[in-house]
Amino acid sequence: MLRNGLVSAASLAVNGMIQTATTRSPTRNNMPKTEAELFAFLADLGIEVSTLRHPPLFTVADSQALRGEIAGGHTKNLFLKDKKDNFFLVSVGEEAVVDLKQIHNVIGAAGRVSFGKPEMLMELLGVVPGAVTVFGLINDTELRVKVVLDQELMGHAVINAHPLTNEATTSIAAADLVKFVEATGHDAVILKVTA
Repeated sequence: MLRNGLVSAASLAVNGMIQTATTRSPTRNNMPKTEAELFAFLADLGIEVSTLRHPPLFTVADSQALRGEIAGGHTKNLFLKDKKDNFFLVSVGEEAVVDLKQIHNVIGAAGRVSFGKPEMLMELLGVVPGAVTVFGLINDTELRVKVVLDQELMGHAVINAHPLTNEATTSIAAADLVKFVEATGHDAVILKVTA
């Protein structure tokens, strides 16, 4: 076992379940929510979404091939930490330029920020690099991540984000995205992040 409940890179059988390095230990409470659980949570909130399946997309450049198929604001998500190990999820439009040397002044970080480690991304949001998404807040039950939604992004009627996997894109109304964030116990902080 590695720290943070991750299993070693070599797959092993635990309680009849095969676990790999990208999953958590088999205790259901510690495992990240699945895409199906996310959709059930949204349905329980009365939030309607539409989802398009596609090959895995790892970068904004990869995802731009889908622009003719999916209308609305497309997200770029930054998982950041400050020097006091405070974590932030900053969601901006895919074309946005974010000044990492200055963003700490906008989001209320303790000094400059850096990208959070993949292990912490999995522990807190239940996703891997390439699948960072505001929907990962469903896994942050201890409310350790502060979410910041860019004001320009939230000007779109529809927002598009990965539903805990980079093999799909889910479209949600901007107002419903705020409803989702608040239903997870987080404050939906909307700030002008980009220049």
